[in-house]
Amino acid sequence: MFSFCADPKAIEGLSWLVCYLTSAKHLSFYASFGTVLLLLVVTAPAALAFGFGGATAARSPFLPARIFGKTYIAMVRGVPDIVFFLFFVIALDQGIEYLKSLAVCPDGAWPWQGLEFRVCKEAKVPLATSSPFWHEAYGFMLAVVTFAIVFGAFVANVLFGAMQAVPRAQLETAEAYGMNHAQVFRRILVPQMWVYALPGLSNLWMILIKATPLLFLLSVEDIVYYARELGGSKTQAYEYPHGDWRLWYFLALLCFYLLMTRLSEGVLGRLSARLSKGQATAAGEAMRKAAA
Repeated sequence: MFSFCADPKAIEGLSWLVCYLTSAKHLSFYASFGTVLLLLVVTAPAALAFGFGGATAARSPFLPARIFGKTYIAMVRGVPDIVFFLFFVIALDQGIEYLKSLAVCPDGAWPWQGLEFRVCKEAKVPLATSSPFWHEAYGFMLAVVTFAIVFGAFVANVLFGAMQAVPRAQLETAEAYGMNHAQVFRRILVPQMWVYALPGLSNLWMILIKATPLLFLLSVEDIVYYARELGGSKTQAYEYPHGDWRLWYFLALLCFYLLMTRLSEGVLGRLSARLSKGQATAAGEAMRKAAA
């Protein structure tokens, strides 16, 4: 980046450190923090959508929908996250390639040959000739879908409990005023449930933040990947040789996650206070007593 960094072996001290921290690999490391933040921004609403759909289905009067919703919640919550992540990404990837093979492969043959999955090269997603950007974008998309499905099941469980916690008397009063089932759900149940759901959703948000290093297992070059790569010992064969510095890189990640957690606690605390104001809940009663 700087002119004096042309020959790293000819410099030392602070100049060497500046050149080291502004190398191309480190710039990619800094950009990977954006990858983590983008994952959180995209996954959180997607998981909330999955969860809301699952919770609504789980309490539906329509039996097949109720079975589907409860099965989704129980199945995903009952499997360790790391197993589901590794399995689902492979299954989703192969499913996409199989569907594409039906359209582009000349024979459209069943892709499984014994225990091996093979499709024609035209059905590969992305194509082998695609740029590295598309390979990374595709891997990120698989990660987002997997995160959304896994955390959506936990969100569904929280929202289902919150819906059950809304006083039945409020729903019956709305029905007595002539509201139909859809109106009661939209105007009474959903607005009320967020007060009860927020503590559980807050915990899930914290867990989601801590789960982002799983991107490393999904072959996405995230902050954990770069911390391990940059922090490992580098011999004289490398441009910037150094010893084992992984401790310092992972210490930087620790500070990053602690900062994210602290900021999240502040935002969630303000949101909880706003939703609890005037509500007949423990939090609302505490606010009333504090104001008295």
